[in-house]
Amino acid sequence: SLASQNLLLRGATLKNTEYIYGVAIYTGMETKMALNYQSKSQKRSAVEKSMNAYLVVYLCILISKAVINTTLKYVWQADPNKDEPWYNEKTETERQRHILIRAFTDFLAFMVLFNYIIPVSMYVTVEMQKFLGSYFMMWDDEMFDEELGERAVVNTSDLNEELGQVEYVFTDKTGTLTENNMEFIECCVDGNVYVPHVICNGQVMPGAEGIDMIDTSPGPDAREHEELFFRALCLCHTVQVKEEETVDGIKHGIHQGKSSSFYISSSPDEVALVEGMKRLGFTYLRLKDGQMEILNREDEIERFELLEVLTFDSVRRRMSVIVRSSTGELYLFCKGADSSIFPRIISGKVEQVKARVEHNAVEGLRTLCVAYRPLSAEQYEQVCHLLTRAKLEFQDQDKLVAEAYDLIERDLTLLGATAVEDRLQDKAADTIESLHKAGMKVWVLTGDKMETAAATCYASKLFRRSTQILELTTKRTEEQSLHDVLFELSRTVLRHYGGMPRDTSSGLSSEYTDYGLIIDGATLSAVMRPSQEESNSGNYKEIFLEICRNCSAVLCCRMAPLQKAQIVKMIKASKEHPITLAIGDGANDVSMILEAHVGIGIMGKEGRQAVRNSDYAIPKFKHLKKMLLVHGHYYYIRISELVQYFFYKNVCFIFPQFLYQFFCGFSQQPLYDTAYLTLYNISFTSLPILLYSLMEQHINIDILKKEPSLYRDIAKNSLLTWPIFTYWTVLGIYDAIVMFFGAYFLFDNTTFTSNGQMFGNWTFGTLVFTVLVFTVTFKLALDTHYWTWINHFVIWGSLVFFVVFSLLWGGIIWPFLNYQRMYYVFMQILSSGPAWLSIILLITASLLPDVVKKVFWRALWPTTTERIQNADKLYKGQLSEFTPLAALHPPPKAGSYQRGSENQRNALNPRRNTCCWLCANMLSRNSP
Repeated sequence: SLASQNLLLRGATLKNTEYIYGVAIYTGMETKMALNYQSKSQKRSAVEKSMNAYLVVYLCILISKAVINTTLKYVWQADPNKDEPWYNEKTETERQRHILIRAFTDFLAFMVLFNYIIPVSMYVTVEMQKFLGSYFMMWDDEMFDEELGERAVVNTSDLNEELGQVEYVFTDKTGTLTENNMEFIECCVDGNVYVPHVICNGQVMPGAEGIDMIDTSPGPDAREHEELFFRALCLCHTVQVKEEETVDGIKHGIHQGKSSSFYISSSPDEVALVEGMKRLGFTYLRLKDGQMEILNREDEIERFELLEVLTFDSVRRRMSVIVRSSTGELYLFCKGADSSIFPRIISGKVEQVKARVEHNAVEGLRTLCVAYRPLSAEQYEQVCHLLTRAKLEFQDQDKLVAEAYDLIERDLTLLGATAVEDRLQDKAADTIESLHKAGMKVWVLTGDKMETAAATCYASKLFRRSTQILELTTKRTEEQSLHDVLFELSRTVLRHYGGMPRDTSSGLSSEYTDYGLIIDGATLSAVMRPSQEESNSGNYKEIFLEICRNCSAVLCCRMAPLQKAQIVKMIKASKEHPITLAIGDGANDVSMILEAHVGIGIMGKEGRQAVRNSDYAIPKFKHLKKMLLVHGHYYYIRISELVQYFFYKNVCFIFPQFLYQFFCGFSQQPLYDTAYLTLYNISFTSLPILLYSLMEQHINIDILKKEPSLYRDIAKNSLLTWPIFTYWTVLGIYDAIVMFFGAYFLFDNTTFTSNGQMFGNWTFGTLVFTVLVFTVTFKLALDTHYWTWINHFVIWGSLVFFVVFSLLWGGIIWPFLNYQRMYYVFMQILSSGPAWLSIILLITASLLPDVVKKVFWRALWPTTTERIQNADKLYKGQLSEFTPLAALHPPPKAGSYQRGSENQRNALNPRRNTCCWLCANMLSRNSP
């Protein structure tokens, strides 16, 4: 039967094989591409959901307007003189038509007349903004990695603004927080420590006296185990020799002290282990015709026949090989995680090796245990029978193979353990610290053992030295029941925070205890799927989530890939429905990346599967900081203004049309000319808001990177809430009323033109439309903080285009038009002094309330963002270089009682919190 080891994936290179029998499998809808496409759910941003909700409201408004006008039309026509005046008599066909048909026809006519209130063009503009805006991220030179030669990649632009709303960050450890560049540090055989080029063959080299647990005189048994250990690591792997390397070349390189690697593998750990053995005197040469060749310390080539490979999987967490030596001895060599090896050991110096493993794990090193079992010919026959029978089964083959492996990998003798270092990526700690300050909760999900992962978490500042660690692990649940442990942890955090979910900023102050949670995969499974007896004791999942809400960081160790996705799904489904982000570098992170609201792939050393399945890809973890705190912040600010502005300008546009029906007998007479109706959203007001949504920078980039706490101002979709939406809608209605009735009352003056000629309905509509275009454009100009020549060109250019178009549209008799109702209308307005004055007055009256509101709000209740904007103007754009954010907080009121942490109290005294003596002197003089 065929199994995974027989499968050649696309792009694979088959070596050491002269010919094959090929079978095409998993075709059509069973291909991986088709299956992944079916299972992948569509991701929608919070902004898009808000847009759809607002659209439903405006659709209701549209229907309400049509119903109101249809009803009032028939109330108006109840008077026969108004229903059929002498100048507009009905035809016989119209008189005989049923009233319900006429009412329905009128309702549809009003729907068509008012349909411009639905901002269809907004969706087009939003898609353009997302698509074009994604290029700014890809062009960002600060997110270019010279080592890899890679830039950020945007696989989908639909989630740009979601980068500014992240509340939970789920990150892998190996290859994401760390470099995934493994370096062999040491190995321990029967309690004897071996460090390459420091301790070799039991002899301490100069400068190595400070290393712990060194036995420089191993006995005969230790010497035998030492060689078995080295051979085991040279044989038990999936490493391949580079294609250009030969046995003679490897030998020559060893004698010449060549430092570059001869090996390639899908796992950097295995390359590091084989390289470490080479430095300790045992060199893996090649696999040829089923024979594995090793060069020992005496420069002799040892050959072992490779009989069976028991492949690694994430459940067993170990792999084994069965080999036959040149003398005919059979061995089973097994390596894997300590938790999967120690329970299968029947002999060996377990305590000494276990102590060294724990010591290395605390130091943050990745540990691996090695064991062996000599096999007799009869035992090997039994092994072959078990494996052959399992592999020939077509039903439940994976289960049967796993059971066979379990029976074979027993009664092992412990040889020793290895320690490999995976260094933390550059600026990974700074990035995690910034994410904490921005109010995000960071979870590290890893398959490593707890001690190793915890050491990495401390190094990356996920946990600080002051963090109180809460453990929810198998070790603890063996001492107490899961029920008792959960309730004890719950009481601990809730007693401190009074039952209220903490804000992660409190973890940065000395007044609060900062909690961090550590949980392992087995305990998490018990929490998510408790036994029947435990289920009766309460909802463990809710208690667990409550504990997590009050922890600034969570470490999940010993996690299987599917468990990572389950955690993300559980957090997404919690009652707060937070926005989640998952970031990883390997195929085992794909399920987590697909499950999260935003998935980010790291261009690491474990292939491109994470990158291909992600929404965004970045070269290194450090680039996540700018992606979220700068690009995400800007994208959300821009698109939220775009959405609200579109609804606002459409209300301003169509509400005067609604009011006009009260003055034209509800006859569906349009207020504006057809050309104006068509070009309002396409030409006159589209480009300014598009450029605003691409280029606006309400705060300097350096300030956003320096002060991550500004990210909190836009959290939880704060700029697209119902109160803000209502304000924009009311503002649009107010402006529409001012435009319409302002022009209406000015028209009461019969001397509106210099020659005493009165304006007609098209002149009235054009006057209202002119005020409308200038008002909504000036409104956007007032909201713009970041001015460039492009903004000036587009904003003022759109107004000039409107004027020029109106002059051409009304100044020329166009032969292709059946009517010339706009002829000379715009020139007539421009020739009237009162019309000019009315335009200026109406624009001012429309914009004044919004300006006054903003001034008072900024003076009385400024947000942190507004304080920084004011201070940046005060410091002439140099705020980001030397001014601490704490200096921007207002002083306390006289006689008020001040509560808060030490950091908060320092914020009230800028001199105590400045970064240098120059800032302190300048702030003390209140000098800009």
